[in-house]
Amino acid sequence: MDNSHRQPLAYKNEDFMESSDARAIRILSEYYYPLTRFQQKKIHDTLVFFGSARITSDTTLPGGNRHPLAHYYDEARELARLMTQWSDNLTATSRRFVIATGGGPGIMEAANRGAADAGGQSIGLNIALPFEQEPNPYISPELSFEFHYFFMRKFWFAYLAKALVVFPGGFGTLDELSELLTLAQTRKLEKQLLILLYGRAFWKEVLNFEALVRFGVISENDLKLFSYADSPEEAAQWLKQGLTRLYLEPETALPENEQQTPAIARSRR
Repeated sequence: MDNSHRQPLAYKNEDFMESSDARAIRILSEYYYPLTRFQQKKIHDTLVFFGSARITSDTTLPGGNRHPLAHYYDEARELARLMTQWSDNLTATSRRFVIATGGGPGIMEAANRGAADAGGQSIGLNIALPFEQEPNPYISPELSFEFHYFFMRKFWFAYLAKALVVFPGGFGTLDELSELLTLAQTRKLEKQLLILLYGRAFWKEVLNFEALVRFGVISENDLKLFSYADSPEEAAQWLKQGLTRLYLEPETALPENEQQTPAIARSRR
């Protein structure tokens, strides 16, 4: 039989898979591929770190002095280490509150590195960009993902997260923070998401939430959607107390049979 004119299977045809007609298939793949990995690794939920890709422990000013924000790298690393140690000691059949980041350098690297310091696993949800977004080396290899679509990456940030720690950052950090604050404010999250702004002085200057209340564009009650911390120890204490109260105490903890299944695999959360 002459097979010289036989066409490849549609899902093996690269021209088709990269075409606009196959966009829905590509989007679904960015949903199902991470889902499969999370199920395999029994990852139930996450603790998400946001922050600048440009803040490193050795960031310096033109004169050679250490950048005033450089200490946030060290503190993100320490907080991730403390939280990983705590979560790894929880008695559960699934992995709870796994550190998750955007997978890049800066604060993201610091958080993945802190989890590695504690001997734990961590997730990197990387995005393909023309600059500054290579996966950092501290992500658990089997939990390192590369996304093309920003909205699918944001979905995975939001859906498994039980807590969010936001370090100083730029447009990307502000975008991610604003989106999750909006979801919490409008009750589109079927869970209570703990939101912690790390670095009170930075955030108080960059975002004047009190002015938003004063101008009537948010309510005073919206200020209860988040809190502040200024040290790894303060942040860790606040997170542990909140996560324990909301998700680990007997009256709020999931039944054991549900703990064995990642939250994303259940119909509603």
